[in-house]
Amino acid sequence: MDTKYCEYCGNKIVADAVICPNCGKQVEELKSSGEKTSPQVIINNTNISGVTGRKCDKWVAILLCIFLGFLGGHKFYEGKGGMGIIYILTCGFLGIGIIIDLIVLLFRNNPYYV
Repeated sequence: MDTKYCEYCGNKIVADAVICPNCGKQVEELKSSGEKTSPQVIINNTNISGVTGRKCDKWVAILLCIFLGFLGGHKFYEGKGGMGIIYILTCGFLGIGIIIDLIVLLFRNNPYYV
């Protein structure tokens, strides 16, 4: 299979691709059939990656959960101030919430988005 490089993102794509599947930019003009010229397709995706929100490091959140979980340190790090205050008032839901959050954090990708 012949390949080429996208001039915008630099990733390898199929040689006859018109739109880069990685960045969504138009890399080649559309081939028109007949005398009429067809309009060019322009795709402007502002949310290519599909992730939104705040980027958090998994290991920082795990350490905060272990050492400051009863104060909701990991919740404040994620930007969830309301849950952080609840963790302070309940000492991390009597420790059960800390254990559950620790297990959930261990199985998250690094970095994760909140």
